[in-house]
Amino acid sequence: MNLEITCLARLLFAGALGGLIGLEREFRSKEAGLRTHFLVAIGSTLFMLISQYGFTGALQALTSQYGPEISFRLDISRVAAQVVAGIGFIGAGMIVLHRRFVVGLTTAAGIWTTAAIGLAVGGGMYISAIAATVLVLIGLELFMHISDSIRHQKREMNVVFLADNVAARDAVLDAFNGQGKSVVAYSSEHSGGKVRVNVDLEIPEKDAKAGKLLEFLKTMNGIETESIK
Repeated sequence: MNLEITCLARLLFAGALGGLIGLEREFRSKEAGLRTHFLVAIGSTLFMLISQYGFTGALQALTSQYGPEISFRLDISRVAAQVVAGIGFIGAGMIVLHRRFVVGLTTAAGIWTTAAIGLAVGGGMYISAIAATVLVLIGLELFMHISDSIRHQKREMNVVFLADNVAARDAVLDAFNGQGKSVVAYSSEHSGGKVRVNVDLEIPEKDAKAGKLLEFLKTMNGIETESIK
């Protein structure tokens, strides 16, 4: 009975910690929110509990059958190792390529860390689990504010240009990113035998000048600038 209470308490505790991280992700309107993180924490904790206590009955049965002189051993770390590998499939599902840019990495990392927290709770490492949860929440919020402050030092600009072909378009987009001009979003369509591209950029304030962008585009082959604003 004491074991069952211990397992129940660990499951509830893991769900609470995972839920806290999920609430933060839900607040940020991310793909994986409260329910996902809650389930990952509960699931990983349950796997750890099964690894620790789920085979006790089988060991006792074998011992009673073959006698105490026969010893049996179980590697309880194997289940935890499979959780670490298996959670990667969920995390990979969070990462998508959107308009040539990868999104969902933070969410995938959060899922991965939540699974680790669940394993820690399942193993009885309560202090470490609490510390990890606090660090995750502080890190997500703190670095969000730092990222926002960095963005405030940048200016958004819009560029419309004609490219001779898709390869020329991609060369410009790669060049933008390579020079610190972050491509926020872009769209393209075929127009008169060329590719018309509309790009939203985030540019450092000191470089946010239409003249500089125009000179930059003139250096690119197969590009004709329509507007910069």
